[in-house]
Amino acid sequence: MSRVAAAGGAITRAPPAFAITRTRRIDWPPLLLLLPTAISLGSVCVYPILGGLWLSLHNTMLATRENRFVGWLNYRTLAADPDFWSAWRHTLEFTAVSTLAETVIGLGMALLLVEWFPGRGLVRAAMLIPWAMPTVVTSKMFGWLFDGQNGLVNWMLRSLHLIGGNIDWYGSPNTALGTIVIADVWKTAPFMALLLLAGLQTIPGSLLEAARIDGAGAWQAFWRVRLPMLTPILLIAAMFRALDAFRIFDLVYVLTGGGPADSTEVLSTLTYKTLFSALEFGYGSALATAMFATEAAIALCFGILIAHSLRRQER
Repeated sequence: MSRVAAAGGAITRAPPAFAITRTRRIDWPPLLLLLPTAISLGSVCVYPILGGLWLSLHNTMLATRENRFVGWLNYRTLAADPDFWSAWRHTLEFTAVSTLAETVIGLGMALLLVEWFPGRGLVRAAMLIPWAMPTVVTSKMFGWLFDGQNGLVNWMLRSLHLIGGNIDWYGSPNTALGTIVIADVWKTAPFMALLLLAGLQTIPGSLLEAARIDGAGAWQAFWRVRLPMLTPILLIAAMFRALDAFRIFDLVYVLTGGGPADSTEVLSTLTYKTLFSALEFGYGSALATAMFATEAAIALCFGILIAHSLRRQER
């Protein structure tokens, strides 16, 4: 017990006889165990990004063996490049339309597959076949389906008297980008359905049962119970898909190569052509950096929406 002293009517407490001082000690063994993982992630993620950013500040051309520091010149050229803005607009259009369509279709598939029916397990397994199929195979398959002369789609539309003649689907600037969107939606909608199905299965059945007891129909139960609880997962799945769609390359490269008349040129194909066809490593790195910055902005927007949705659920 601490000693108490009285002086001039005031009571003061003496300090404890034994004072315990605690020093924060760094626990090194766990940090050392995490060091190989940090080095691996840094070598495959951080270092390439920093290396690409540094290279974008140079005028590096393999064809002329030129390599000199030019600062922000590549970015000023980029800002005035109509090919860049055209590819950037095509990439955003593809990302927005495909992500929205895949989210809506995937949600519909998930709502069907969460209910029990005979053969549900088989349907769930078969649903993943388009997503598991290599993108190059999907590209060639849709190339045959939408062939302007002998494609199955033209034959079906002519048989139904919906068109009078063949349509050059991926050979026309008016329909080429839409054809690529259809192919991507067919391939990736099952992936969205799988993510949303997992989210639907986390919703307690007691909430849906209580809604039915209160007289809620199927639409009201979805709108008032399922959708509010599924919103954070829906946004996370849409963010993953949007970031992946913005990096679209193989589907465009195999199906149209960026044509016709650059109507399907996206940032990935433009960067590839600049880097490996024109051998302009400096300007190509600036294109890649602009692409990375746009993806970071998309991720930031989705992050804000997800955080807002989670705060609403906590209230």
